Amino acid sequence: FCPGCQALHPPAPRPDLFRLMDCDRSFRIDAQQLQRRFRSLQRAVHPDRFGQRPPKEQYYSEQHSSLINKAYQTLLNPVSRGLYLLELSGVEPAQETDCDADSVFLMEIMEINEKLAEPKNEDILEEIETLIKVKQEELTREVTAAFERDDLQEAKKLLAKMKYFANLEDKLKAKKIPS
Repeated sequence: FCPGCQALHPPAPRPDLFRLMDCDRSFRIDAQQLQRRFRSLQRAVHPDRFGQRPPKEQYYSEQHSSLINKAYQTLLNPVSRGLYLLELSGVEPAQETDCDADSVFLMEIMEINEKLAEPKNEDILEEIETLIKVKQEELTREVTAAFERDDLQEAKKLLAKMKYFANLEDKLKAKKIPS
């Protein structure tokens, strides 16, 4: 906002999402603090508050609101937060082929995929859901440790594994939706 006239300005071209959301640039975040900041920012710039303002300000309000949503979603999700931290450090995210060396891991992913492809069985789905949750928590702890010791290459590998489990989680959710 302009300090003088209180008009809304356009968002910066490439803002630091951590700074925008008033968080430390770290893999470890306080989800409640993030949510409070999200709500506070949305209250200030939400398009509903700018209906009576000039079209340019209405447009800026939409841009800010969209950016705040993006920042919140990016930082709330461990995978996207980790990938964003890598991006800020100039590290390219892992490609699908970067996990190919870990054949044990890929076999585990294939086995879970095969179980998900079987006819719907609530017991198996619950077992897979628990397995995915445990693996994601384990990987999140490992990624946190990797970032804290500034081992970005290890964080990159672990985030690639987390992406596999996130994809499995999406498949599981789709399978659980009643048809």
